[in-house]
Amino acid sequence: MAAVSERLTRRVMRRAVRPAVAASLSLFAADQAAAQTAVADPFFRQRGQAVRDRPQPAYDALGLRVGGFTLWPRLQSAAVFDDNVFAAPTDHRAATTLRLTPDVTARSDWGRHQVQGYARLDLDRNLNVSNENTTDWRLGGAGRLDVTQGAHLTLGLDLQHGHEARTAVGTDPLTVRPVAFGGVSARLSGQRTRGRLRLDAIAEVQRRDYRDGAYAAGALVEQDDRDRTTLTLTGRAAYALTPATAVYLQVAGDGRDYRRVPGRPDRTSTGRETLAGVDFELGGLMRGDIALGHRRQTFDDPRFGDLDGFGGRGRLTWFPTALTTVSVAAERAVADTGAVGAAGARRTDLSLSLDHELLRNLILSARAAHVDDAYVGRDRTDRRFSVGLAADYRLNRRQGLTADLNWIDQASNGAAPGPRYRALRLTVAAVSRF
Repeated sequence: MAAVSERLTRRVMRRAVRPAVAASLSLFAADQAAAQTAVADPFFRQRGQAVRDRPQPAYDALGLRVGGFTLWPRLQSAAVFDDNVFAAPTDHRAATTLRLTPDVTARSDWGRHQVQGYARLDLDRNLNVSNENTTDWRLGGAGRLDVTQGAHLTLGLDLQHGHEARTAVGTDPLTVRPVAFGGVSARLSGQRTRGRLRLDAIAEVQRRDYRDGAYAAGALVEQDDRDRTTLTLTGRAAYALTPATAVYLQVAGDGRDYRRVPGRPDRTSTGRETLAGVDFELGGLMRGDIALGHRRQTFDDPRFGDLDGFGGRGRLTWFPTALTTVSVAAERAVADTGAVGAAGARRTDLSLSLDHELLRNLILSARAAHVDDAYVGRDRTDRRFSVGLAADYRLNRRQGLTADLNWIDQASNGAAPGPRYRALRLTVAAVSRF
């Protein structure tokens, strides 16, 4: 893995972001006397407070103090009803799953610097189809080093073992069991604020390994060509025009190194994205972050044409009242995929969500999303529409109830279309916090 990371680093630095990252890192050598005080931070964007971010002193868990750390243990017990457990186009099969999710988060209470970590376990036991039973886990942590006032470095590490959902975007085969995978990621970031100027530099490495699956007849479903190591480097420079508005330029490059499998196309590629954007806040009424630019993904295999064109992302959060939050988000990006014969997909993602605090201890939510995937190397376009409703009811500091209803409608077109299906899922859970 070290050799792969070294090769990816050279490629990405050469083709994409060496100048931006170097400029961002150089600012850390600046004199501490020029650092900006947090009191007059021109990049502060929390004057409007989202419903789910607002403190609830009567219902928020207090945590457990252990030395210089606070622990927040949590246990969720859920029942999940799915009317199409295999995401099949016809002959839908309903099933009920019992899910147990214990997790704990720890965070330091120090005046400077910070260390935090988390651990989570997901136990799914299907009452109707035993092959759908899964045991997943995640483990990770991060540390922040406050170099000077206005400058810090952050290092994070995450480990994961999971299973791909039947309804995951870009999946193809209907295997006997959900496809399992393992993942590890590391992230190093630095930020320096000096007056009205803020520079960020981020380096992230991700490794994903998939386990082969099998059809009901016993035939192997090869997944090795999905194994990959991805290196992403990002540099960003922002300038505050006013205390509530900043413009920025962001340059990012990525190298995606896939495992070579005989008889399968090589999905390895190198990408570059340049965005110009603005983040702003209109008092306590609205805040947003909108960026537009150019995205290019170049594939090593000559059978795949390069992706070259418009890129961008944006998010607007509106606070019509103190009890309601409305969010709209959009993104155009290049996504990895499990579709056989495809190197990736040009993804357009749109979403809308609404949170309303009906009572101090009851939050109601609604959401809608549309995802469009146009595949590279395969004549296939997936269009997915989903809507959902949710309720979060807190009985007291330690006990709560949640309910979530989600509906998915996926269509697929082209000479080699993917799965088409509809699925309705209801999740009801009891939550214990400490």
